[in-house]
Amino acid sequence: MKPAPFRYHLPATLQEALELLAELGDDAKVLAGGQSLLPMLGYRLTAPAHLVDIGGLSELRGWELDEAGLRIRAMARQREVELDPDIGLRFPILHAAIAHVAHAQIRNRGTVCGSVAHADPAAELPATMVALGATMVLERSGGRREVPAADFFQFHFTTAIETGELLTEVRIPSPRSGSTGTFLEISHRKGDFALVGVAATVVADGDRVAAARIVCAGVAPTPFVAVAAEQAVVGRVLDDATLLVAQYCASEGMSPTDDFHAEGAYRRQVAGVLVRRSLDVIRSQQGALSA
Repeated sequence: MKPAPFRYHLPATLQEALELLAELGDDAKVLAGGQSLLPMLGYRLTAPAHLVDIGGLSELRGWELDEAGLRIRAMARQREVELDPDIGLRFPILHAAIAHVAHAQIRNRGTVCGSVAHADPAAELPATMVALGATMVLERSGGRREVPAADFFQFHFTTAIETGELLTEVRIPSPRSGSTGTFLEISHRKGDFALVGVAATVVADGDRVAAARIVCAGVAPTPFVAVAAEQAVVGRVLDDATLLVAQYCASEGMSPTDDFHAEGAYRRQVAGVLVRRSLDVIRSQQGALSA
């Protein structure tokens, strides 16, 4: 299908883009990588009167990695982040999550910030950002604000981005000493959206868990923090018994709904299994680090 008619804008600077968004209001959509927006336009699931293309803004390209953490700008491509070895060493969970996003051809064009702003509850990156304790930088003409990932995602495809605002950067703090993590998912086919995904990080204190963050995708309108599963592992050794308790707590703590992809009961069971598998991977990572 062809998209509905719209007026195309190609701002030369970030300030010009922000002024356009302020002027156009709810009639405008932002085009970055376009891997989610363009299909929606084609199927007329959205029909904005204006399209503001930020692809030419050099100040929104790339990322910065330093002692404070990782800053991913709005036009940083998923594939660029995925293939950077320094990011992989510092944030292996981020690499694991991006590797599950669609296919390499999509990741070549899709942006990290675009996926976050799209806020599909089955997508990999929103859950991962919550697990990493990321912060979203939102700019508008005349100001900016920062929103924690845990507060950013509000409902299906709905975020804290207000009219006239642009997500210009995602900031991920440096992992704590002793921190490891991973991302696992189950999908119908490789490249499909996850039926269930799990992003998990654990901070070890000796042979016990000092802190944990376990976030599930595909089981709720927003990334679901499995608080009961986290509480089940903190202060404990990640032995088989603890992993089984975490699996049970994760499953019991959620109520996914049925849809045409899978029944809620199936998602609930799979989520528990993936939590246990994720913790098992983390246990292996910790063993490798201490060897």
